[in-house]
Amino acid sequence: MTALPAPSVALDDQLCFALYAASRAVTARYRPMLEAIGLTYPQYLVMMLLWEEDHQTVGQLGSRLALDSGTLSPLLKRLTAAGLVTRHRRVEDERSVAIALTDEGRALQDKAVGISQEMIGAIGFDTQEFAELKGRLQQLIERVNSGEAVC
Repeated sequence: MTALPAPSVALDDQLCFALYAASRAVTARYRPMLEAIGLTYPQYLVMMLLWEEDHQTVGQLGSRLALDSGTLSPLLKRLTAAGLVTRHRRVEDERSVAIALTDEGRALQDKAVGISQEMIGAIGFDTQEFAELKGRLQQLIERVNSGEAVC
């Protein structure tokens, strides 16, 4: 078993602060590219899921993004007002709301296609470093969610 780091209250020694700062830095780097296509970062995440698979429920989107409906609903209302998605109650289950791309929402994908590639280039990791970091972060998420690790 590997030794754990010594306990510390110094901010720079905290994994959670490093993750927070990295997340803010990455999101800030996305901001001008997303503003150019009229999206916020959370809206971009929703659109990416819908570009992967159209016609998802609010519950499906929330599950994939780890967002509750109280956070997701206003975001979806703004996407609806922008003409990028439609929202409608599902016939088979009226308690469930389905989200679908409009033609304008589908067309936005062409404008957004280069954003991920630009971010990968900005980060400067090679393919292996990128894959390793994503894998380690996914492992961290799984451990924290299962109670194995604490940030």
